Amino acid sequence: MARKLTQRELRIVILGGISAVAILGLNYGLKGLDRWEAVRTSLKSSRNQLASLTTDPSKQAAVLAIVPAAEMPQIEEKQQFLFRDRLHEQLKKAGIKTEPLTILPLRRKSDLPYDVMRIRCSGKCQLTQLLDFLATVYENPYLVAIEELRVRCDTKQPPEKRKDVEIDLVVSSFVQRPAIRVPQMGGR
Repeated sequence: MARKLTQRELRIVILGGISAVAILGLNYGLKGLDRWEAVRTSLKSSRNQLASLTTDPSKQAAVLAIVPAAEMPQIEEKQQFLFRDRLHEQLKKAGIKTEPLTILPLRRKSDLPYDVMRIRCSGKCQLTQLLDFLATVYENPYLVAIEELRVRCDTKQPPEKRKDVEIDLVVSSFVQRPAIRVPQMGGR
């Protein structure tokens, strides 16, 4: 049969347990403290290295000018207005005379989290105006891609006089899918 521990034996067991916990705590705690100290030293050296770098404001402005800005897609009606308005503004700025912009049906792709909205544009311009437009079209924050570009010129004229061209352009943008509302149970 098991006998009851005396007061002295109970103190020895408790002291042994506390000692075992202290030994394990110190062993693993000191390893963690060493690792924490190494990480803090590495972080401090990285911060010092970053602080020593100086940036030229003109170079930073040049880099920011190169990087295109993009806007998050909006719901269909709002995105149509924003994208069409900005595209029309760019076409007008380049001097391209266009027919009214046509919004094509949405493309719903299951692998994309957004729907694709396309706008068709037809117009007449000079080749230099088209090139100016193509150089600045990516400043449009709503533009995703130029999907189609057809350039036609009058082949009956000699090459020196072929300055006017007809263009057909299809550009695309993303449109946010409408939120699906699940009806709640209970008739509320």
